Amino acid sequence: MNMGFPGCLLLPDGHPFGRSSAAYAGAGNTKVPILLAWFWVSMTGFPMADSGISEVAQLRLVNGPSRCAGRVEVLHNEQWGTVCDDTWDLTEARVVCRQLGCGTALSAPRESRFGQGPDRIWLDEVNCTGTEAALSECKARPWGEHNCNHVEDASVVCSESVIPDPGPLQLVNGPNRCAGRVEVLHNHQWGTVCDDGWDLTDAGVVCRQLGCGTALSAPGRAQFGQGSGPIWLAEVNCAGSEAALSECRTKSWGDHNCHHRADASVVCSDSDISEVAQLRLVNGPSRCAGRVEVLHNELWGTVCDDTWDLTEARVVCRQLGCGTALSAPGRAQFGRGSDRIWLDDVQCKGTETGLSECRARPWGDNNCHHGEDAGVVCTDSGISEVTQLRLVNGSSRCAGRVEVFHNKKWGTVCNDSWDLQDAGVVCRQLGCGTALSAPAGAHFGQGSDHIWLDNVSCTGTEAALSQCRTRPWGDSNCTHEEDASVVCSDSAIAEQAPVRLVNGPSRCAGRVEVFHNQQWGTVCDDSWDITDAGVVCRQLGCGTALSAPGGSRFGQGTDRIWLNEVNCTGTEAALSECKARPWGEHNCNHVEDASVVCSDSGISEEAQLRLVNGPSRCAGRVEVLHNQRWGTVCDDSWDITDAGVVCRELGCGMALSAPGGARFGRGSDHIWLDDVNCAGTEAAFTECRARPWGDNNCNHGEDAGAVCSESGISEVAQLRLVNGSSHCAGRVEVFHNKKWGTVCDDSWDLQDAGVVCRQLGCGTALSAPAGAHFGQGSEHIWLANVNCTGSEVALSDCRAQPWGDSNCTHGEDAGVECSDSGISEVAQLRLVNGPSRCAGRVEVLHNELWGTVCDDSWDLTEARVVCRQLGCGTALSAPGRARFGQGSDRIWLDDVHCTGTEGSLTKCRAQPWGDNNCNHGEDAGVVCSDSGISEVAQVRLVNGSSRCAGRVEVFHNKKWGTVCDGGWDLQDAGIVCRQLGCGTALSAPAGAHFGQGSDHIWLDNVTCTGTEVALSDCRARSWGDSNCTHGEDAGVECSDSGISEVAQLRLVNSSSHCAGRVEVLHDQQWGTVCDDSWDITDAGVVCRQLGCGTALSAPGRAQFGRGSDRIWLDDVHCTGTEAALSDCRSRPWGDNNCNHGEDAGVVCSDSGISEVAQLRLVNGPSRCAGRVEVLHNQQWGTVCDDSWDLTEARVVCRQLACGMALSAPGGARFGQGSDRIWLDDVHCTGTEGSLTECRARPWGDNNCNHGEDAGVVCSDSAIPEQTPLRLVNGPSNCSGRVEVFHNQLWGTVCDDNWDLTEARVVCRQLGCGTALSAPGRAQFGRGSDRIWLDDVHCTGTEAALSDCRSRPWGDNNCHHGEDASAVCSGSGVSEVASLRLVNGPSRCAGRVEVLHNQQWGTVCDDGWGLFEAEVVCRQLGCGTALSAPHGAHFGQGSDRMWLDEVQCTGAEAALTECKAKPWGEHGCNPGEDASVVCSDQGQLRLRLTSGPSSCSGRVEVLINDTWGAVCDAGWGLPEAGVVCKQLGCGTALSAPGVAQFGHGAGDVWLEGVSCLGQESLITECQLSRLGPGLCGRGSEASVVCAGQAGPGLFCSVLLGLGALMVLICGALLCWRRRRDRAAGNPLGHVHLEELGAPGTPARPQGVANPEPPEEPHSEMTWLVREDAVL
Repeated sequence: MNMGFPGCLLLPDGHPFGRSSAAYAGAGNTKVPILLAWFWVSMTGFPMADSGISEVAQLRLVNGPSRCAGRVEVLHNEQWGTVCDDTWDLTEARVVCRQLGCGTALSAPRESRFGQGPDRIWLDEVNCTGTEAALSECKARPWGEHNCNHVEDASVVCSESVIPDPGPLQLVNGPNRCAGRVEVLHNHQWGTVCDDGWDLTDAGVVCRQLGCGTALSAPGRAQFGQGSGPIWLAEVNCAGSEAALSECRTKSWGDHNCHHRADASVVCSDSDISEVAQLRLVNGPSRCAGRVEVLHNELWGTVCDDTWDLTEARVVCRQLGCGTALSAPGRAQFGRGSDRIWLDDVQCKGTETGLSECRARPWGDNNCHHGEDAGVVCTDSGISEVTQLRLVNGSSRCAGRVEVFHNKKWGTVCNDSWDLQDAGVVCRQLGCGTALSAPAGAHFGQGSDHIWLDNVSCTGTEAALSQCRTRPWGDSNCTHEEDASVVCSDSAIAEQAPVRLVNGPSRCAGRVEVFHNQQWGTVCDDSWDITDAGVVCRQLGCGTALSAPGGSRFGQGTDRIWLNEVNCTGTEAALSECKARPWGEHNCNHVEDASVVCSDSGISEEAQLRLVNGPSRCAGRVEVLHNQRWGTVCDDSWDITDAGVVCRELGCGMALSAPGGARFGRGSDHIWLDDVNCAGTEAAFTECRARPWGDNNCNHGEDAGAVCSESGISEVAQLRLVNGSSHCAGRVEVFHNKKWGTVCDDSWDLQDAGVVCRQLGCGTALSAPAGAHFGQGSEHIWLANVNCTGSEVALSDCRAQPWGDSNCTHGEDAGVECSDSGISEVAQLRLVNGPSRCAGRVEVLHNELWGTVCDDSWDLTEARVVCRQLGCGTALSAPGRARFGQGSDRIWLDDVHCTGTEGSLTKCRAQPWGDNNCNHGEDAGVVCSDSGISEVAQVRLVNGSSRCAGRVEVFHNKKWGTVCDGGWDLQDAGIVCRQLGCGTALSAPAGAHFGQGSDHIWLDNVTCTGTEVALSDCRARSWGDSNCTHGEDAGVECSDSGISEVAQLRLVNSSSHCAGRVEVLHDQQWGTVCDDSWDITDAGVVCRQLGCGTALSAPGRAQFGRGSDRIWLDDVHCTGTEAALSDCRSRPWGDNNCNHGEDAGVVCSDSGISEVAQLRLVNGPSRCAGRVEVLHNQQWGTVCDDSWDLTEARVVCRQLACGMALSAPGGARFGQGSDRIWLDDVHCTGTEGSLTECRARPWGDNNCNHGEDAGVVCSDSAIPEQTPLRLVNGPSNCSGRVEVFHNQLWGTVCDDNWDLTEARVVCRQLGCGTALSAPGRAQFGRGSDRIWLDDVHCTGTEAALSDCRSRPWGDNNCHHGEDASAVCSGSGVSEVASLRLVNGPSRCAGRVEVLHNQQWGTVCDDGWGLFEAEVVCRQLGCGTALSAPHGAHFGQGSDRMWLDEVQCTGAEAALTECKAKPWGEHGCNPGEDASVVCSDQGQLRLRLTSGPSSCSGRVEVLINDTWGAVCDAGWGLPEAGVVCKQLGCGTALSAPGVAQFGHGAGDVWLEGVSCLGQESLITECQLSRLGPGLCGRGSEASVVCAGQAGPGLFCSVLLGLGALMVLICGALLCWRRRRDRAAGNPLGHVHLEELGAPGTPARPQGVANPEPPEEPHSEMTWLVREDAVL
């Protein structure tokens, strides 16, 4: 270090004050330094040659607001220079930010955004991939070669730039910084932005730039007032991805044609602006439906319905938080308003946050009357517009003739202009998915009532059909032959059966064949096009059509040509619905057979690409089509990126591998491509760079392949099935120790096989054959006793014996057959005589002859096996008695008994083949879920208001008949509702409630268990055997019946519609119900009818006030199964002997009222907190707090619907009661429904007084107990020193008695989860204010820390070294149980210990490095790894050494995922314990001691409650600057070492501290070593900060005098040295001996030696001594 002084004032090389690492040259030929002169330089801030910039980084950002934003400069040839912005973008910026540890890149500004650099331009045309660790690793021109000037200097803004002020942007005149008028700073002057083109995207950039969340609205027209300065920007056009508004496209600065009335504004999500209060919906059934009213000039008014539609309604619903808009009714549908009409001609774009942001006439300017008041119905309103629409005469509620309800009558819709768009609205309104077709011509039969609608024209966005444009209601020129229909996607109509695609690579590509007259035939390609193909693809569920090839592209058919001149509109659900010539009429031959390629076919028509010779279409040899010829690709430079493009193009997921070397066999045709080089972003393989077509230097031994994620091959799994018919069936083999081996069949079952099939992507397991079913293996037997739970991802995840440990032979090799194996166990089984292959009579193939199965013991379990084996889904029913007709061949199986887990029916137990005692009248059948059969068709409900309510009729012997109500109940009705897909059963009315039938009575004494799939599965008398008449016909009402009896019933005179006086509507008049015989059963019917949950109570005696109108019902008697109160037995309407003092009431569970308990909380801040009182003998009384705790409180809170229990305070916390003490010694288990169900003494029996009254605080109490408590000085608000607020002052809590129980109360109070630890001893630093609490003692049930017992406020015997802390689970601190760092300064540094077998143990440092340390730090949530010390750096452990030779890749989530020796196996001793130091150690506490002030002195850190020094090796001004900054002492003046301020009493804790100077905390610097005893005494680092210079001029004078003395002393020392050299004593030993330097004789005993012994050979110690003499 040369500062221009004479030679004798130079420091030696390697001096600790410098940055050189060279060793001292020795004492004999080293120049003697003047230490005090150097101190003078340090103290006065004289510039040094060593700037403190880290050479490691060779990169910096300058001229910005922080070290993480600014102009990019790189260091080369010891000179800083800039980077040219040619090709500079976010990719290069990311590398810079990552290299500097500044987070991610926000932007990459160009054109010297942070000023022009003055030095060299070092780099140009920098091109990074984004994965580089440093900018210097990116491709660029040679150093210094460029064609730029400094106007093109590149810059970067990183995410951790902590730009506190967005600089040139602000929002003004709003309620806070996140809402207001937009202003930008240009030429040192603020100006506004014009609202031309201003929208939500531009506003989003502003909000993101300001850190204000997302944009809520982008108001123009100077909504936040007009600006007064320049208008800087106009026609702003942001893409939305910009980091700053200045990066958006716009006119030039100041170029505009606007005035300040057009100033743009922004409202961001963090602005806390709520426009909701200025809008409401009134006169509707809920707050989310009704007449629209807005508040203006403190007066509510309506909105006119001119131009009012669904767009405006959406804005209203979104503003009110009511979901989406269902409808936008006008014409005062929710009644006429009576006040002002505020808005007219409202026109919204749909993106507005509030209705007031939409364009409209000025406030109050309108040409309307209240008959035009606008309304809105939102999805959260509880109104279902669906009920006014139905589809009838179809196979389900989602297909049929369209009927609408108007004037209390159903009517049809004419098919004039009816199309798929109109059908789509119907399907969406009914919740039936999308529209498949819109058939006309009374496709589902002619209606008989009104034709309500004609010329319907929907845009497709309507929520209901009634919102579409049409003729007026009833105005039509149609007949019922033109009735419109709809088939929706959820209709379960299976039109797919009569069409197939054959001879193609999959079922979704091939020659089109249709089924007619029991014969398949082709389709002629005359007029065949993509529209026709689209219908086929949709019908087959194969996605969209890619192409419609003709000319027998997939080969010529051999059977009939069924269709010609097919002409589809594209809306048909099936090809057979398209117009065409009559069946079989054509002028074609098979050369013209039509074909289809669908999107789900796996064929890429665009790509001309395929994978061949692999196990599936997603794995194999890559082949491309060129010049009408397929050819291969050479594997030169072939890699995973190229394979990724192939997989994406083929729709095969991601690339798993890119094998070369003809892995999938050699091709035989052209080699089309070589040297393929894909970037990975190409949409098609042909877009990748490559040699010209056919130009290559390869042979077919180099053919490239690809394995995609959807190939079914598990590259990861190291698992295969061999010796089977496909890769999805065979002997199981696993790869271990580079060898394949088998699996023993001990305990091998279907669950284990299922894991194999899932891992291989082979579907589900059909069977798990044992006994070397697929042949014996010859290699190792790797696994035995495999036991999978079924949820594992890979077989290796299942429990098993150790690898290779087995007592098996290869005769026990396990096998697997998966559903995707192509093995046809299916071929030996079929379902015949049914509507599809998935429903019918069961037949099995044996001895090459098909035969039936007897229905003895046949049930759903056997049916499930059949359905699974056939790939037909789950079993719906298992009908017997030859339900699908009698077979004529052998009866092969009888007494079949399956467990349900078999892979095929033949694996179930049964009598021997052909051995049976049955006839074909007992042939078994099966109906599977994929059969397309609606078992619904065999049962129906008739004569009701919808298909889900009515008289029950069943179909038998081709005739419909009724069901007798003998034994008929809600359980039976539930089966009917489930079978029909009508929800749950509301009631099971008997006595021909829906009218008497006229045909057979098919069933009687029906008894269902409730688990049956169909009514025919229930027990009953034989078909037709009954003793009933049609007066006993059974009925059903299901929940999806659309029956709304609700309108005829209401609860009034309470705070909720679910509690109150019962009133019913009869003869257009409301009236009450008498409470004679009124009970909870009757109340239950009311609650269910109103959708209010269950009944809590059924109060009588006019508890909700007396009615004034008629008393309609008396002596009501409900069974509880009725759908409506009017279904219950009672006296005739109006016949009663009551008065209104007997009016009945109901309280339902959704009312928010808890009547059940006759329980309340009083004297608290809300109904959910207070003193507990119970009602007994018509009198309220209290509960004694004996044994009262959180368990009892939970019952109270649950009973009152007040959430969870926060605390259970006793001691009359909410005041003393004055009435009876009803309960004492209450003991609840916590599961009771009400407090009265808990055990307790008899009512009124107690030994308490009201000073022991119990209380409860529930989570819904809204008690703000949290404010007087906080956790400070920790890494988050859920971890830190505990402080409480009292007497307007924060103070700490003493750690006396402080433990996890108290910490739990703190964590719960703060909403921070559970307590992880309760550290004391000021672990998060000492507080400086009052110590408020001491001897805190919590039971753990308290809601707040202040509820715990403790000394009085401020009464303590503690100091701040005993401050208590808490670490909560919500703190982000990971207390991972199986890993910890011990004996270090914090939980993020120390000796590594892992928990195994309930015992902690250490990790050996063999192979231990930063990769392993990185995993530890990440697992513990401690940031990144700083170092991985060896040699028991943090002390030797005393327990087991659990792990050795740990090898991590660095990507593992936990240390136990890394490779290592088996647990406990090692060759280490305790001195080899591994350690870790992580970056997030928390803030190390610092202090400066032994100096003249708190801002200068020896640097000490607090480690394990002990202060220790910092080693001065590498210590300089950057490090000193960070210390000064952390201590709030200003800037650093000097960084003296060699114990300038004396020796510390403790250890030296830190070594190798390396700071850049911009860090705020010392822990942000690089700390190469952390631990005791690293540096010798005399090497302690010190700091002198500017913050000590308080006296000003006086201090400056002292410094000046000190400097003069230093120069004089320096000159004298130089003179003395020359004199000694001239005298032949170059080292001046005489004087050194006088000072007791090393090597001099020892002092006589008894002579005082005030200094500690000196280290030998310490030149610096000698110099200090010599300076001291001077």
